Amino acid sequence: MTSETLGLTLNQEGVDNIAWNVMGQTYVPKQLTDYSFAWRATFPAGTFVPSHSHDEQEEYLYVLEGTLDVDLNGKKTQGNVGDLVRLPRGIPHAFYNNTDQNVEALFWVAPSADLFNLFIKLDNLSDPEEVVKISREHGIHFV
Repeated sequence: MTSETLGLTLNQEGVDNIAWNVMGQTYVPKQLTDYSFAWRATFPAGTFVPSHSHDEQEEYLYVLEGTLDVDLNGKKTQGNVGDLVRLPRGIPHAFYNNTDQNVEALFWVAPSADLFNLFIKLDNLSDPEEVVKISREHGIHFV
């Protein structure tokens, strides 16, 4: 079992200096235990995460910079700086940066399940079909 450690993860750093490229977005892990996993995501202009759901996790995102269009189980809304988006397990959701600037958000899931290992496998993949297949093996289902 992985427990939390006392400390500070600096602004521009991630756990073990890791940064992943997931379909053009940058994910920097900030914290990982068995109970939760947090990462900072950068969505360049025009990038998105298509509709998907998590079998085992509640997911949250806190918008740090920019405006993120969000689809919550078919209902469209926007997340702006300071907004928290709550995503219960099993409910489809999607994120879109439809602006001309980067969007920055802090994401976290509880429990962490196998999401950290999923991001390791998705790093630098460019084939969407492969991303969908690998994600399904880790409890993430694209619609």
